Amino acid sequence: MAAISRDEVAHLARLSRLAVTEQELDTFAGQLDVILQAVARVGEVAAADIPPTSHSVPLTNVLREDVVINCLTREEALAGAPDVEDDRFRVPRILDEEA
Repeated sequence: MAAISRDEVAHLARLSRLAVTEQELDTFAGQLDVILQAVARVGEVAAADIPPTSHSVPLTNVLREDVVINCLTREEALAGAPDVEDDRFRVPRILDEEA
């Protein structure tokens, strides 16, 4: 027995404001029925003893630990800059003042 009827497909098409032909109603009813049966089969496989998961394999954090290290001083960072103003990198303007 079909999980979705041709009339239900026509109703969904009207709700979605889709113009479908009589032939498309038959086609879509068959296609939607196959989809709904596949979803029902997945529901049958899911067992109560299997915990819900967000991923199929366990994930581990691959990032390194945060460690404070010595870094460049402001003068060292700005030493190689092509243009400096007020102890900052100076770059060309790309936007107008107007916002």
